[in-house]
Amino acid sequence: MEIYSLKHIFWFLLLATGRCETALDSETALKMDEALLTVQNQMSYGLQILYTSDYCYKCLYQPLVSVGHGPGNVSAVVRTPFTLTLKVNPMNSNSTLCSLSHLFEEAGHYSLWVRPGDADLAFNVTCFIQVDQFPHDTYLPLLVAVLILTLLAFLWVSVPLLYRCSFMPKLRKCICCGESRYSMNREEAISGAPMDQGQPKSSRLKSLDMFRGFSLTIMVFVNYGGGGYWFFQHAPWNGLTVADLVMPWFVFIIGTSVMLAFSSMRRKGVTRLQLLRKLTWRTVVLMLIGFCFINYSPRDGLLSWSWLRIPGVLQRLAFTYYVLSIMQTVSSSREIPPKEVRWWSPVQDVVLYWPEWLFMALLEVAWLCITFLLPVPNCPTGYLGAGGIGDNGLYPNCTGGAAAYIDRWLLGDNIYWYPTCKAMYHTTQPFDPEGVLGTINSIVMGFIGMQAGKIFLFFRKMNSSIMIRFIIWAIILGILAAILSKCTRDEGFIPVNKNLWSLSYVACMGCMSFVLLGLMYFVIDIKGWWSGQPFIYPGMNSIFVYVGHSLLGFYFPFSWEMRFQDSHWEQLFQSLWGTALWIIIAYLLYRKRFFLKI
Repeated sequence: MEIYSLKHIFWFLLLATGRCETALDSETALKMDEALLTVQNQMSYGLQILYTSDYCYKCLYQPLVSVGHGPGNVSAVVRTPFTLTLKVNPMNSNSTLCSLSHLFEEAGHYSLWVRPGDADLAFNVTCFIQVDQFPHDTYLPLLVAVLILTLLAFLWVSVPLLYRCSFMPKLRKCICCGESRYSMNREEAISGAPMDQGQPKSSRLKSLDMFRGFSLTIMVFVNYGGGGYWFFQHAPWNGLTVADLVMPWFVFIIGTSVMLAFSSMRRKGVTRLQLLRKLTWRTVVLMLIGFCFINYSPRDGLLSWSWLRIPGVLQRLAFTYYVLSIMQTVSSSREIPPKEVRWWSPVQDVVLYWPEWLFMALLEVAWLCITFLLPVPNCPTGYLGAGGIGDNGLYPNCTGGAAAYIDRWLLGDNIYWYPTCKAMYHTTQPFDPEGVLGTINSIVMGFIGMQAGKIFLFFRKMNSSIMIRFIIWAIILGILAAILSKCTRDEGFIPVNKNLWSLSYVACMGCMSFVLLGLMYFVIDIKGWWSGQPFIYPGMNSIFVYVGHSLLGFYFPFSWEMRFQDSHWEQLFQSLWGTALWIIIAYLLYRKRFFLKI
């Protein structure tokens, strides 16, 4: 969901891969997530050092550096995010003298010693890694940032409470006045009308705004670089990082919002034709915004035809919203059932919507059939790998399997040429993470979010029932994800993969979304322990913050050209600074009662 320039995207990909590059000498200036490895050859013949990242699934070894006959040494720069496996071969030979794995650390200097062994054999060697210069503490900047943010959060809560308490004669009154009187409901914010402190009367839940704002804040942070840490970048292929969580959360929220909003509009007497006009207009505007700003560059202007890309994040979100909204528009209005108990009452939020469930089942069957049965030229049927040097290099041009094949067939070259797997897997084919086939599962993810909205509607003012059903859905989806992935990153029936929006990925994210929304609903709407600040502010102006941070992300004061690139300190500060500025902007817009709506 990022619109960084190709240069920045490629750099972020390199940060996440553990890729190695040769260096000219041992005095080479190391950058963030780099270490220096010097190969000390004590053998009487030349050596070739190969490497592979342990994160790269069944990847072919790649050449790192060659060194002549000993004694002699050659240095190379290695990447530090992931454990590397090194293999030492005699020059121009496939025989392996030794192999060892090591997790190199940032700014460390290491020596790989290759010495003759004790036995009198031609290829009997001893290999070991020695630390010559101790590395930096890579996670110290992150730890300091967490402590500072924790302190700020404590001051945010305690200072206003102490200020109010100073005017209260009794401690009990002091505690009571600490309860938040802030309303996160947009209608209340605009009209000034008081809200019932129990169940919110509006379909716009406080916790839902909070969830949206929390997701958006994380998205802004990771789009601004995430401090350069690999787990704040997208996973190279299978697996999950923090950056992979955000978009499905948004899709889940869209589904929940559609259910609540359409229920509210129907109660107000809005006709189907009015609904159709409104949702069509909103879909078109979102698609145009996404198409324009994702293809924006300072050089080419609003539309960068030199690297035009048709799919995109807002385009997928808009299409998902359109399908879910159409489904709600054409379906018959379903009132909350009367109080009498029927055999299907515990699952009334499912039974009454059986046509929609049937439609979703057909969509998922279509995804499974296309993914696993569609013949792809020169590729195995049902291939889900990254291609390139992965899978022992057997399928170098099969990145993404059927998903990429359909995108190339429909869109040609107007898709993403710098996928997250490119640097680690050395792929040569384009692959778009917002492609056509993955949109099917995006709709399914939104439908899971709609299920949360149905629970809120059908069990209004029954908080225990709402929480129980959230837990049940989280368990069901979690079990499904565990079975499909076999609780592994790469060995499952259907691995968890954000690039493909695999079924296991949707199930995993659905489970997590139910857990998070349930927790927020319990803390904010039921108990009232937290008002959701400061995440509520960007949550109520999500379109403005999303488009704004994407267009202005490379301009001062949101970012600047970094001078200290040998550690995470400045990069992390810049990412947090840019994120904090957008929270402040969203807060100021909230104070001005400005809410950008489409």
